[in-house]
Amino acid sequence: MDNYEILCGITLNRVFGYEPAIARRLISRFGSPGAVFSQSKETLDELFGPYSKYRAGLSAQELEASEREWKQLEPTGCRFVCYGQTDYPALLADCEDAPAGLYILSTSPPGELWSGIDSISIVGTRDISPYGKEFTEKIVRSLSGARSKPVITSGFAIGVDITAHLAALAFGLPTIAVIPVGIDSIYPWRHRAVAERIVQTPGCAVVTDFPPLTSPQPFNFLRRNRIIAGLSRATVLVESKAQGGGTMTARLAAGYGREVFCLPGRIDDLRSAGCNRLIKEKIAEPVTELEGLSAQLGLGSSKRSTHTGLREQLERCYEGTSNETLAELIEVALLIQEKRGITPEEICRELGSDIGKVSAAVCLLESDGFVCTDLLRRCCIDNKKV
Repeated sequence: MDNYEILCGITLNRVFGYEPAIARRLISRFGSPGAVFSQSKETLDELFGPYSKYRAGLSAQELEASEREWKQLEPTGCRFVCYGQTDYPALLADCEDAPAGLYILSTSPPGELWSGIDSISIVGTRDISPYGKEFTEKIVRSLSGARSKPVITSGFAIGVDITAHLAALAFGLPTIAVIPVGIDSIYPWRHRAVAERIVQTPGCAVVTDFPPLTSPQPFNFLRRNRIIAGLSRATVLVESKAQGGGTMTARLAAGYGREVFCLPGRIDDLRSAGCNRLIKEKIAEPVTELEGLSAQLGLGSSKRSTHTGLREQLERCYEGTSNETLAELIEVALLIQEKRGITPEEICRELGSDIGKVSAAVCLLESDGFVCTDLLRRCCIDNKKV
């Protein structure tokens, strides 16, 4: 796509950002973004009416604004693909509210990001529980063993989203982060280092349809979520409140005719209310075991896991330490594996041990990658290692 077509596509995307169907109809009618802007004033007036609020958007001034924007973005390696172009994702193009264009940051050409590769979106709550974190990582690890390796797509938010992205990077799967701000920014800012890793990893990308300087307004997130759902042939919802963003993404996916899967949770857990409701309404299939998940998602059967057990890994890692220390580490780690979300104080009560010894064991296990803890010191096994 030459520069003029890019500028026309950027303009259509900006002007019709919240009503993308209009932009897509214009492109389909005239053949390309550039052809839209080559129409006479009379043709456009007849099409929109002389007093349409959109008529001013199809102007030389708007094209000049797009040119200034593109001159700033092009040196960053940003690419722009427009609806109707061969590099535009085909699955997304099938959605009636697909954006007129996408801004992309990646080391890979846009066509390689979704050509011949199944995309599975994994989404959920920001308020992730140890259960949700553990099974997000286990789901991604299971998919990494599928015969047909998928790309993991999510929304880059804290909680389930970033856990899915990091697990994909850890297990060697490509991942696409769809952000709710302009491509010149990152949201949330705390994930900027992860964004850099994604951009620099072949097959991975940061994607948005928002123009530069767009801030993270609340109404931007639903617009972002429909891209996540639209890019993916199936969506897996890990944890979400009944009206949470993850639940909305899953409903959007179902509306597009895509498969939806949910991780069931306790009936009194607000984080699982959305998952349980979608299962009850028969919108989603429950994820009840990991071994057959890849086949359910159409990715072929999974290879048998090569991960050794927790006890074996601990014995291998701490070979040479005293038998007493090794026994303490194994005892603490196995209890954390059994009771995810347990705190050091609770471990002390369970084992009848000293808080100093338990804290030292947890710190050592965490520093060596066997255990991860959150701000409340809740412990769970790090499934990227075990």
